[in-house]
Amino acid sequence: MSGSGKTSVATELQRRGYHVIHGDRELAYRGDPRTGEPLDIDPSDPPNMDVAFGHRHHLWDVDKVRALTADRSWPVTFFCGGSRNFDRFVGWFDAVFVLAVDHETLKWRLASRPDDEFGGTPAQRDFILGLSATRENIPSGAIEIDGTAPLARVVDAILAKC
Repeated sequence: MSGSGKTSVATELQRRGYHVIHGDRELAYRGDPRTGEPLDIDPSDPPNMDVAFGHRHHLWDVDKVRALTADRSWPVTFFCGGSRNFDRFVGWFDAVFVLAVDHETLKWRLASRPDDEFGGTPAQRDFILGLSATRENIPSGAIEIDGTAPLARVVDAILAKC
């Protein structure tokens, strides 16, 4: 979930020497959630600016995920982020962690974001808060980690379960 602390956790894992893939930066594209085909859209076109549309079509490149999970040159690799096509590759991961944050913490974190960062506009904040309430798009069997704890404790909790 946006605002849960994924980027902060990923950065701390990297600082500690772990191999991290920032999925939303390195693997993401806009695509058809059924076929995976990239969408040929102009993001400046008003219908394509719809937050729900962007969310539904936020995918990760499955071939790149496959190659990265097959790479055994690192003892562990952390993939941080989220996608709507996770069902196509989540089984390749040894574990999935979800950072759980309460509604008020999420609201506070999103309110502090600049407009040019996802979650920074009122429409994006409302959408994210709605998703948080429904817990939509959380893989079954995911291990919940308290995302409201201090960053070092959040990372320590993840590492303790690896």
